[in-house]
Amino acid sequence: MEKLIINAQSREKRFAYVRDNIVEKIIIDRPEQRSLVGNIYYGTVTKVLPGMNAAFIDIGEEKNAYLHRDVLASYVLSPERSNDKEKKSVTTYVHQGQKLIVQVDKDATGPKGARVTGIIELNGDNLIYMPQGRYVAVSKKIVDEKENLRSIGMKLKSEDEGLIFRTSSTSVTQEEMEKELNSLRGHYSELLEKAASLKKPGVLFQKDTFTQLVLDSITGLSAGEVIIDDLSLKKLIQSRQPNLIITYYNGKENIFAHHRIEHEIDKALKRIAWLDNGAYLIFDETEALTIIDVNTGKFSGKNDYQDTVVKTNTLAAIEIARQLKLRDIGGIVLIDFINMQNEKDKRYIQETIEKEFQKDSTRTKIIGFTTLGILQVTRKKTKVSLAEALQEKCPVCDGTGRILSAETIAFRLERELLEHRNSESEAVLVETTLAVKEAIAPHLDMLEEWLKFKVYFSIQPTAHHYYVVKQFGKHGELAQKAGEPY
Repeated sequence: MEKLIINAQSREKRFAYVRDNIVEKIIIDRPEQRSLVGNIYYGTVTKVLPGMNAAFIDIGEEKNAYLHRDVLASYVLSPERSNDKEKKSVTTYVHQGQKLIVQVDKDATGPKGARVTGIIELNGDNLIYMPQGRYVAVSKKIVDEKENLRSIGMKLKSEDEGLIFRTSSTSVTQEEMEKELNSLRGHYSELLEKAASLKKPGVLFQKDTFTQLVLDSITGLSAGEVIIDDLSLKKLIQSRQPNLIITYYNGKENIFAHHRIEHEIDKALKRIAWLDNGAYLIFDETEALTIIDVNTGKFSGKNDYQDTVVKTNTLAAIEIARQLKLRDIGGIVLIDFINMQNEKDKRYIQETIEKEFQKDSTRTKIIGFTTLGILQVTRKKTKVSLAEALQEKCPVCDGTGRILSAETIAFRLERELLEHRNSESEAVLVETTLAVKEAIAPHLDMLEEWLKFKVYFSIQPTAHHYYVVKQFGKHGELAQKAGEPY
């Protein structure tokens, strides 16, 4: 049973895809974090980098966008042979100051700007139209009619145009396809007219990302139910999918809390994900890649050790595929399964995870096991992960997940105080945490003997250990400030 639970009442809009009571995907759309993927811009080339075979484009956003030579329209449409084109620099196909129409295919992340392509894609209900694509492709989900659709595509398009047939194209006639294609051509002509009127870089087309994602997900809903808390969106969905069961939710409790989706979001933000047998996964996301470690945990199995390993790795492979979708993790993923000696077992685990990835709409590729037994996976990354969208870097640990211990701070304090030994002061007031004071307390008498002055503490409750030498002075004055008897 499939369900789509949509929370569209507040500024932050969300929906969750649930299959057999298991949450498989969560999409969150915030105004300040809205994805630019699919947006079309009129931009100016600010810099051409032959060493990277790329250019930077000012598209009117905060950061300049990155455009590789291979997705320049001028490169794709060049009549030269592929081998000859590959030998030529990006400067052959683009120059600084040139005006281009580009489309975002990956959001900005960290210090990097958005990645864009010069091969524009305009989505229709059954077709994706590329004014300068030069090829015909068919959805991987279509099996029986691939050649027929390719033949139709070659008849419908011009030499420079490209077409991609969506899954729904199998249920419409050639005449309906041609009508849709002409409509998409008209849309592109409007974009060209708008670009001609712009005097500086800016957006030409900005889609309603959330509504489009909802409609795309509903199109792929073979059988199931949509539960939604927004009447206007409910009506739109009903107009597109009249045969779908759509339920309007108007309860007081938030729809995500009512269906326990909030709980699933909290779990997806944790570093550890538990498996049903007591084993667990550890997720470590870095800027370059994501590492997943599989641990047997509480599971010891009933038979031999190798049987335990294979069963745990099988459960882990299934759950990892789900977690990558749920957490929306992209890029390079390295999976450290529990060590398997048998090559047959490795092949079985790889086949298991490949089968699970077939349910993922995001393109995923399994490279294979390394000699150290690490499974290498890549998953297309177009936007930030769930953790990046909902969390921010910890101001205490600066994102490392670790802080200096109370003992380390205590030793630092001791060294600084020793720099003032034999001073004329009678005492010193130190602001610090209780843990730092407790770390230094057993040695305080000896320290004060070295220093030749008294040490008083002002305790502050904070999340991180620190100290500040506040004041040197007389016994009574500083004891009173510290709240200690003198």
